[in-house]
Amino acid sequence: MSIASKAAGVEFRNVSRRYGNTAAVDDVSFTIEAGTLVTLLGPSGCGKTTTLRMIAGLEMASGGTILIGGKDVTRLPATDRNVTMVFQSYALFPHMTVADNVAYGLVVSGVRKRDAAARAAEGLELVGLGGYGQRLPSELSGGQQQRVAVARALVLEPEVLLFDEPLSNLDAKLRRKMRDDIRELQQKLGLTSVYVTHDQEEALAVSDRIIVMNKSVIAQTGTPDELYRRPKNRFVADFIGGANLLDGELVARGGGTATVALGRLTLSVPDTGLPAGEVLLAIRPNAIRLRPGTVGDGSGDGIPVTVRKATYLGSHMEYGLVSEFGDLFVVDPNVANPVPAGAAALATFTGDGIAAVAR
Repeated sequence: MSIASKAAGVEFRNVSRRYGNTAAVDDVSFTIEAGTLVTLLGPSGCGKTTTLRMIAGLEMASGGTILIGGKDVTRLPATDRNVTMVFQSYALFPHMTVADNVAYGLVVSGVRKRDAAARAAEGLELVGLGGYGQRLPSELSGGQQQRVAVARALVLEPEVLLFDEPLSNLDAKLRRKMRDDIRELQQKLGLTSVYVTHDQEEALAVSDRIIVMNKSVIAQTGTPDELYRRPKNRFVADFIGGANLLDGELVARGGGTATVALGRLTLSVPDTGLPAGEVLLAIRPNAIRLRPGTVGDGSGDGIPVTVRKATYLGSHMEYGLVSEFGDLFVVDPNVANPVPAGAAALATFTGDGIAAVAR
């Protein structure tokens, strides 16, 4: 199959989608490079699905320009765009065999049945379902049905492959496996893929880049690492991976780092260009370590806390802490020596996983 050679980039230039006076997407601009997987991430109602549907041509932009492969497709209907979508519901025909489901789009577009059947078989092999062609969808598991939906999209050899919350109907273990399979297939074939989810972990796992949306606009765009380590605002810091948000004061900058005072402690964080003054410290749960002790007892530096809740989860402990700066949520890999609920302790901070954002 020649899927890789057809990969095309996607560009939005000041694109909006309005319903009356309500903006579902408001003046959004971004570029998706050919052959990459970019995730549209955000809470329900942020505009991510509407954005995806505008790429597909299932929604028409109220303003701005949409380009696919450098071609202006803003006013083209879905039938005139070489784009396919994998839906959340799979949308398989229950009365058709797996092979016929995969070949359906080819047959409808005029491909001879023999050729369509051969390409369907190849598509099923690609997704690990060779030999399943004569089964009905009802005879497959949820994960296998999702693979059929992916194969059906792949055989059409699209310039852009779209995923609309494709894993939301699967259990947690299968969801992890399927996201890895989708990512591996995308990289193997060099597909341009746009992926919509509200699951932050899923987005971090599959993406080359992530576009975080909130309230119809883009909050931040970057690689998973950039978004996690250097969020630009409170929303992104809290939405990507969760963060403890504490009031601090930026007191100095230089050499690519900024010094932030948190009570009597000073912490070094990446310099994101914020001016001196009040800031929010976004502290990841795994950037906090806990040990028994109190300030001044010789056990080391830190902030005094009381353990409100201690939960053992096998590979790590989860703690809810009470501190002078507010409640803290901590993920600590030290399961051999847990600190019990009700105990006084010291919370210290690692050198990674802390960022300063505007208040």
